Amino acid sequence: MAKRILVIDDFADIRKMFCYALEDTPYEVDTAATGRKGVMLHKKNKYDLIFLDLNMPGMNGVEVLRKIRKFDKEVPICIVTAFYQEFIEGLTDANNEGLEFDVTNKPITIKQIATIANETLESAKILK
Repeated sequence: MAKRILVIDDFADIRKMFCYALEDTPYEVDTAATGRKGVMLHKKNKYDLIFLDLNMPGMNGVEVLRKIRKFDKEVPICIVTAFYQEFIEGLTDANNEGLEFDVTNKPITIKQIATIANETLESAKILK
């Protein structure tokens, strides 16, 4: 069964770029334009990797991280953001609470997206 990736970002062009970057990989990719939808999709589908934006209207990425970690402590979450400094306090608090995540800065290249997905999902396979 193919590994599944969820991309949560409010910008359609960013979601399309992630889909394009991962189209020649063995992974299935779904997207969500809001944090609320992303949480709902993960509850329903249990993804193997989540790419998450921080700066979104409504529920921001730190809130999404907290909600997902309430019911899934294991899924790898890679925060991809250009707003790291604006969210540093919330991310520091989440880290201090033991909520696991990685952070990558935007802009991100298509090659970087594929590399992160491959490395994360392959290392998860080795650990199981």
